[in-house]
Amino acid sequence: MNLNLYIDHTLLKPNATSDQITKLCKEAIEHEFASVCVNSFFVPFCSRILKEAKVKVCTVVGFPLGASPKEVKAYEAKLAIEHGANEIDMVINISALKDELYDSVERDIAAVLKVCHENSTLLKVIIETCLLTDDEKVKACEIAKKLKVDFVKTSTGFSTGGATVEDVKLMKEAVGDDIQVKASGGIKDIETAKKMIAAGATRLGASSGVKLMAGKSGTANY
Repeated sequence: MNLNLYIDHTLLKPNATSDQITKLCKEAIEHEFASVCVNSFFVPFCSRILKEAKVKVCTVVGFPLGASPKEVKAYEAKLAIEHGANEIDMVINISALKDELYDSVERDIAAVLKVCHENSTLLKVIIETCLLTDDEKVKACEIAKKLKVDFVKTSTGFSTGGATVEDVKLMKEAVGDDIQVKASGGIKDIETAKKMIAAGATRLGASSGVKLMAGKSGTANY
């Protein structure tokens, strides 16, 4: 298993500096991670550094609350793609989901999905599992599946909790084989990474990508 290809090497802290982002990109190139995940301000910067690399540039939309209007999210995604983003991780309207305004949730996701697919850009939909009941998690996944997004993602990493094995399993059961699952938040060691993958995750959002690779090299039969 090529663990590196599972990892979105992530730095979304509000006080991230260009030197830290440069280091992130260089580490991603060295380990051939799937992507770097950064705030949209750094998308052009990362795009220049990674121009000749296989590493994708991922950015976040409606982050971290998911509470901005769908038109704002769609425009944010459009600008990010124009500036070099290859993948978009958007936060759903969590309040709308909890109020059972499912048509609104669907329109929210669809607005960003339209921009992404018109530009051959992958879309991951963050449902923020720590704020939802199991029924709400399943409903969010069902809406995402109906729209044929590329991924559903557990967490922003900025709320009350991150990914759990139980949530990854639940989400994978809800979306089936047509949509992938990204586990994000709190994945800091190789054992946790292995459990997330076994549960059905095909991407791992982690700021500890280099540490995970070091753990892999010291773990037999993996």
